[in-house]
Amino acid sequence: MTAPSHDGLRVAAGTSRLRFTGDVVALAAAERHALFDRSTSSDAAVRDRTRTIIERVRRDGDDALRALAVELDGVTLDDLEVPHARWEEALDRLPADLRRALERAAANIEAVHRAFLPETMETSPEPGIVIGRRADPLGSVGIYAPGGRAAYPSSVLMGAVPARVAGVGAVILCSPPNTPSGVPSDVVLAAAALARVDRVFAVGGAGAIAAMAYGTSTIPRVDRVIGPGNAYVAEAKLQVAGAVGIDAPAGPSELLVLADSAADPDVIARELLGQAEHDPLACALAVVFPAPGELAEDVEQAALALEGAIDALVGTQDRRAIIAESLSTRGGVLRAADRAEAVAFANAYAPEHLIVAAAEADAVLAEVRNAGTVFVGATSSNAFGDYMTGANHVLPTGGLARSYSGLSVLDFLRWTTYQRVSADAAARLAGDVAAIALAEGLPGHAAAALQWHPVPGRASA
Repeated sequence: MTAPSHDGLRVAAGTSRLRFTGDVVALAAAERHALFDRSTSSDAAVRDRTRTIIERVRRDGDDALRALAVELDGVTLDDLEVPHARWEEALDRLPADLRRALERAAANIEAVHRAFLPETMETSPEPGIVIGRRADPLGSVGIYAPGGRAAYPSSVLMGAVPARVAGVGAVILCSPPNTPSGVPSDVVLAAAALARVDRVFAVGGAGAIAAMAYGTSTIPRVDRVIGPGNAYVAEAKLQVAGAVGIDAPAGPSELLVLADSAADPDVIARELLGQAEHDPLACALAVVFPAPGELAEDVEQAALALEGAIDALVGTQDRRAIIAESLSTRGGVLRAADRAEAVAFANAYAPEHLIVAAAEADAVLAEVRNAGTVFVGATSSNAFGDYMTGANHVLPTGGLARSYSGLSVLDFLRWTTYQRVSADAAARLAGDVAAIALAEGLPGHAAAALQWHPVPGRASA
């Protein structure tokens, strides 16, 4: 395969840029390993550099953050905190159409997450015993919003709005300072104002994660840190996870499309290219399987048509150099013999985003077990979920959808379990509890239980 051009200009049509093609079952061991080993762990240099930054922040606090701003961002900061008036000014400066779109996104996020707020639950396994579970909001949350080459106001909304819905006591935001302003981008500050964040700090990278995890003179320690970032941010979150809660470990973004052979190849191609433009390491993959009544040769033709559509569209994209590199590194169009084979692949791959573009989309949805979020039907574009449907776009990557879920209102709550035992129930429980306690060599536990036995100090026969 010819290596893609990286100058963003020479992208000839008709040449395959996809790393993975062919039948799912025919993947070589090395190809399968490359597809499925999407580990979020960074290389040794990133780990060591991140550890050094965290240690500096823990030791020197605000002084370390100011020094890092000079070293990494080229900015001298007089103040780490951005005054609230600057957020409101940024919101006022937003173009009307962008402000309307962000307000609509925030309203949808709030509506969806409010609908999923859990209720206090109680159950009674025996008469006189009541076990309850109550959701309590976290005291404080820190949100990280990337800066530098790109700003993501949507990520501010995805973190801050659910935190507010959950009732979190204090929500802070860290985002890198721009040059020469020394504050985060206007669109990030505007999103902070819309989401009713409490405080904003012009601090970025691993230093920001360390500051929120351990606290400094200016930046308060929080109970959970969430939000996307580069390799150093992701590594910092892993390294501070013993001191503070984090969202799922994050890596490059990924999309898997399960498309039947009747799906429109141009529609699927645009979804894949939209994913690939994120990052040279983004994963954009499709698996084509037979539509109802169609045969293996139809699947082969559909896969070829999809490859052709990708080739034809790559050169028209503004971010075509990034897209070409992503497709040549992590992209593919594969074929499955039937729906079951396609779904089995999806459950093993465990993608961050899964689009089901198929006539039997609801049947596929019922069979999917491992995905950060599922877009059901070709009209359910990944882009809609990224920005506007109200579902959260902070999702597990690197195959971690096998064990992690997407960010939700539950991430801003912790559960308090409580128990009530009546006097009659205590009397009935005492003997059996004492028997188990004595078997475990804990006579004090037995004595605590037996004080409620009808005959103190004696278990029933």
